[in-house]
Amino acid sequence: MQTWPGSAFPLGATFDGSGTNFSIFSSVAEGVDLCLFDDEGEETRVPLHEVDGHCWHVYVPGLHAGARYGFRVHGPWDPGAGLRLNPAKLLLDPYARAIEGDVRWDPACFSHRFDAPDEAEATDSAPFVPRSVVHSPFFDWGNDRPPATPMHETVIYEAHVKGFTRLHPEVPEELRGTYAGLAHPAVVGHLVDLGITAVELQPVHQFAHDAHLVERGLRNFWGYNSIGYFAPHNEYASAGHRGEQVQEFKAMVRDLHHAGLEVILDVVYNHTAEGNHLGPTLAFKGIDNAAYYRLMDDDLRFYRDYTGTGNTLNMRHPHVLQLVMDSLRYWVTEMHVDGFRFDLASSLARGLHEVDRLSAFFDLIQQDPVVSQVKLIAEPWDVGDGGYQVGNFPSLWSEWNGRFRDTTRDYWRGEHASVADFASCVAGSSELYENDSRHPHASVNFTTAHDGFTLADLVSFDQKHNEANGEDNRDGESHNRSWNCGAEGPTDDPDVVALRRRQQRNLLATLLLAQGVPMLLAGDELGRTQHGNNNAYCQDSELTWQDWSSIDEELLGVARRLLALRRAHPVLHRRRWFGVGDATDPEVAWFRPDGEQMVGEDWDAGFAKALGCYLDGRHLPWVDLRGEPVTDDQFLLLFNADAGELCWRLPDAGWAPAWFVELDTAEPNAPPDGESAIPAGAELAVQGRSVVVLRGRVDG
Repeated sequence: MQTWPGSAFPLGATFDGSGTNFSIFSSVAEGVDLCLFDDEGEETRVPLHEVDGHCWHVYVPGLHAGARYGFRVHGPWDPGAGLRLNPAKLLLDPYARAIEGDVRWDPACFSHRFDAPDEAEATDSAPFVPRSVVHSPFFDWGNDRPPATPMHETVIYEAHVKGFTRLHPEVPEELRGTYAGLAHPAVVGHLVDLGITAVELQPVHQFAHDAHLVERGLRNFWGYNSIGYFAPHNEYASAGHRGEQVQEFKAMVRDLHHAGLEVILDVVYNHTAEGNHLGPTLAFKGIDNAAYYRLMDDDLRFYRDYTGTGNTLNMRHPHVLQLVMDSLRYWVTEMHVDGFRFDLASSLARGLHEVDRLSAFFDLIQQDPVVSQVKLIAEPWDVGDGGYQVGNFPSLWSEWNGRFRDTTRDYWRGEHASVADFASCVAGSSELYENDSRHPHASVNFTTAHDGFTLADLVSFDQKHNEANGEDNRDGESHNRSWNCGAEGPTDDPDVVALRRRQQRNLLATLLLAQGVPMLLAGDELGRTQHGNNNAYCQDSELTWQDWSSIDEELLGVARRLLALRRAHPVLHRRRWFGVGDATDPEVAWFRPDGEQMVGEDWDAGFAKALGCYLDGRHLPWVDLRGEPVTDDQFLLLFNADAGELCWRLPDAGWAPAWFVELDTAEPNAPPDGESAIPAGAELAVQGRSVVVLRGRVDG
């Protein structure tokens, strides 16, 4: 085979229309073979002789897109020194843009012997592992432009590519559960009608299904087990796995953009699918183990684990940082995505052991002209000591606000002493985010997420029910802050059913009316259930697929109304924090049910279950794009988590002369009443466990 020296950069396989350049980093290799596979699986090995800056490279003229390849790396096998090179193992290209196939679990997939972990295993792994694929970078984006929705106007919808569309009756069978299925007009129409602005996709980087799950007939459904940081997961492609998945993903992004929807990727740069010292060798371990992974200082055979998965990527190494930054830039510039949510982001910030918000990773993000300009969202914790870092990420970042989740759940299930914390959450959690020039959109608010109960299950189960996972219900979080409303699981009791439905509406109203960025779990607006499973990561079945034949239309209608209200009124999604104002004209005020403002001792009353939030939009402290002042209405949000009805006295006329009911979660089908004004100081019956949204009448 004719070869040319090629170039060390860019890393990976780069097809230029005439041939393909290959480059792979390894600082410990003594030799590297490029392995090319034909349609019958026959392997041709091409030794790489050119090395620059630890990057081994070659150019193969005439090798076109669709070609399958891998690498074999020669060098020392010495686990005690952190070296696990084994040329018997076919390795994926860390920079592969497309990957064909999946792991077929066999002892050959492991570079060590099961009976002697410090000794090398010599069986060829090629028949059992996936192939990297040369892809074509050419794609007609047309007039694609990112929607560029401001963060404070963003509404995030966390969805699973397969689970959301697998059962959709209007999506053609061959497209269900795929990138093309997610871009189908019926699916896009639902998201647009709901009022979503950004779809946050659970991991779409190529991932592997864990051996222990496959042995039990399960799968890694969620996908937090990445092995290819540049490759869209091939199982979600309807068109093929020889690079077609790249084109299909791009087409999905283009179609979502056309509908005004941004695409945010949930990315897992904290660990890989190779596990600990007993895990498989699929790529990084066999290329440069000590460069890619955090190893234990006192014994380099073992891996430091801040993620609970067996390993942690070594963000202290320049080539690992380069890999992550190259990956992020690729997904923005070539795949046109609009942002990222970083799984277990605290692990990315660890220097030696502690979490360092000024770590090299964040420095690189800050100065990068591409990545710094997109939406950046942190899951601000990991499983290591000191890993819970809510409120401590740099100013460019937004964060999943775990306190919002916990506090709002506690409030609506009737926990004592939660009113002050609840009010803080409704106002944007300024105690967490106001410092360091951050704004309310730093808080990504959520009540539910993929990890935990769905909204319907949150009000239907006191206990987790994960028996289907095959771990005797030991997995998953046991403290869910949930309440079953009087019966565990399915029930025909009409009072329990009615209360559950109202509680779902209350939780939705709290989420969608609070300051910050709301994130809605896909299917929550439809009443989706996982039958009490709060750790459904391994369930690729009807348990996790959205059931489009069973939709809570009433709940869906309330969600649409809430999002339309939020979208129409800037005071419900403020760009800036509430000002101090003065006693006679505050931007925000808090009321007791007797119509009086909350004072110090009221916040400490553990028995208090009701709270009124006044929002004044008449003099918002910013201007629009034309420099004109932004003005809005006044709102009064009445939250009653008590079981009994309250006779709520509205504030006097100094706040607003009259009020109109926009929404009442106890009367979800009642339309907004813009005619029947309720005068200031009047009494209003607020049913137990409900939210009433009032809009002020402006004189003149």
